[in-house]
Amino acid sequence: MNNIESYPPVLRHLDHHRPPSPNRVEELDPDPIPVIDLEGLELNHGETKLEEACKEWGLFRLVNHGVPLTLLKELQEVAKELFSLSFESKEGACSGTPVSYFWGTPALTPSGTALMRGPLNINWVEGFDVPLSQLSHFNPQLPTLQSIRLLLMDYKTHLSRIATTLFKAMVKNLELELKPSKSYLAENTGMVRVYRYPHCSDTNVGWGMDAHTDSSVMSILNQDHEVSGLQMLKDDQWLTVKPISNTLIVNLGDMMQAISDDRYKSVSHRVSINNHKERISICYFVFPDEDVVIESSKYKPFTYNDFRAQVQQDIKTVGYKVGLPRFQHNQNQ
Repeated sequence: MNNIESYPPVLRHLDHHRPPSPNRVEELDPDPIPVIDLEGLELNHGETKLEEACKEWGLFRLVNHGVPLTLLKELQEVAKELFSLSFESKEGACSGTPVSYFWGTPALTPSGTALMRGPLNINWVEGFDVPLSQLSHFNPQLPTLQSIRLLLMDYKTHLSRIATTLFKAMVKNLELELKPSKSYLAENTGMVRVYRYPHCSDTNVGWGMDAHTDSSVMSILNQDHEVSGLQMLKDDQWLTVKPISNTLIVNLGDMMQAISDDRYKSVSHRVSINNHKERISICYFVFPDEDVVIESSKYKPFTYNDFRAQVQQDIKTVGYKVGLPRFQHNQNQ
């Protein structure tokens, strides 16, 4: 996929034509990321391992997750086909639809408009934002976009099952008494982001995505099984999250940290640029219902809608996401 016309104009000056080294192997340390077995969650101290991962890491690798490997691979392949189309085709295909095509930043308004922070803060990423509640109403004209829509219809069923199973186990570990009438994993707020990160011989040009925390309850990532790039912050050190086939990466977001009263952590992570290969990743995000009030001893009561509005305001005014500290009891607005 070296077709320069497939990239957004702002990313086209990167050195995409350097041929990849066929013999180059990523030199990664032994993988330290906690591994959680979804099938064995209630066996062999699985819930204890989950508790430790959520408290100490805020991120873990999920195995025996029940998502067919064929589906994970097909999503990756169709995503590659989709991104190889011309920039104009991708942009035009999403115009006037619930799906947003974005580049240069992952920060979007609820309507899908990019919250750009200026030319010096460009992230080397392009992607599609897919609100899962709108999938059935989305009738794309591009055959490749239709193919990925059909795959996502199947994929979201698996990911909803996984998120629900993990959340119930977390609530049990935390001994939380959540009101059953409240939806902390709302189908109508869930979304999938499909990302492409260009390769560049000069990896100092910037980041695929700057360091940030997710605003979600949790995020579940199907990452490229060959190309590394995801990094997480652990004990003030950045660790590479090694790509391993047929595993999913789960990271906790700001909503989970608040729900847990800071017992669990929303992990800071970023994406580096690979100097030989593009990287494709597909991430599922799940949020509470917009009007569900998050109550915690650490924070003032707030809804996800309040939180999202504050994040967007901060990006516009101070240039970055402040996040949960805005809602701490001692925070001066």
